[in-house]
Amino acid sequence: MKGRLRFVVTAGPTREHLDPVRFLTNPSTGKMGFAVARAAAARGHETVLVAGPVALRTPKGVRRVDVVSARDMSAAVEEALDRGPRTTVFIAVAAVADWRPAKTAARKLKKREMPGVLRLVRNPDILKSASASVKVGFAAETDNVLAEARRKCREKGLAFIVANDVTEKGSGFGTDTNRVTFLRADGSVERLPMMSKLAVARRIVKACEALARPA
Repeated sequence: MKGRLRFVVTAGPTREHLDPVRFLTNPSTGKMGFAVARAAAARGHETVLVAGPVALRTPKGVRRVDVVSARDMSAAVEEALDRGPRTTVFIAVAAVADWRPAKTAARKLKKREMPGVLRLVRNPDILKSASASVKVGFAAETDNVLAEARRKCREKGLAFIVANDVTEKGSGFGTDTNRVTFLRADGSVERLPMMSKLAVARRIVKACEALARPA
């Protein structure tokens, strides 16, 4: 394909371990991120998928990097974005844990050893710190969806952000469909109807292509 780009996509949750058998995480299944990687590869782009712990098959033509924690994901994204001269598009779909336990035990903690209060420290903001020609984020929210999405788009320096209300039926974690809104840095808003996650992914990839290769 003429004008082939490099897409780096994150997907799934992260796990922030308290000990070898306990961790903080979230319900992300990775379906949306895997759909984006599949759509990018189908368009002929070099595609790297940095995936948290999920039970999904790697899409055809995609190079997959498996990670566990937010810090693992941050390092893998940085390495993927640094490889070669091709124009890069970074799409952060993963539901990355904002916090992690301050200490991780090397062995399983017994009940009597468990702290009554869990001390947390901030994880790196992968999307904000990433350097790419086009950066796109997701805002999975439960209220004030568009306001929160606009804030994230501005604060993280994004070309656009994909917002969705995860409380809406058919638009939350683990579904095969999604209803999203694109909010662009120029202030424009595009609301999409409920559609399959792959259909949403194709719209995202084409929007990124237009930004990376302006007419």
